[in-house]
Amino acid sequence: MKGLMRGIIVAGCVAGLVVGFGARVEARPNYKGAFEKQYTEVVKKEGKDGKLTCAVCHEGDDKKKRNAYGEALSKNITKMEKDEAKIKEAFEKTEKEKSAIKDKTFGDLLKDGKLPASK
Repeated sequence: MKGLMRGIIVAGCVAGLVVGFGARVEARPNYKGAFEKQYTEVVKKEGKDGKLTCAVCHEGDDKKKRNAYGEALSKNITKMEKDEAKIKEAFEKTEKEKSAIKDKTFGDLLKDGKLPASK
């Protein structure tokens, strides 16, 4: 009986950890999914298996560090926005902003099928 109770407790703890950590894998999945949906040519040219990485908006492994596009986008959208129309509107506003590439906006890069943080 002790072994059964111990097994149930361990299984419950493991399930709790999986659920707790699993929810944090991608903080804002609707932004990435909406980006892939809106910029299909970029996904075709720059993506892998039909998907892009978090590098669209972030630098390296630290998801708190944003690249220039991520910084510009964050000024046009509220934190944790879920409304697809507002996300699309934020993408369109961000397209008009200057990128790090001389004489190119983020929209110019996206229209060329490049990631907006391209150098």
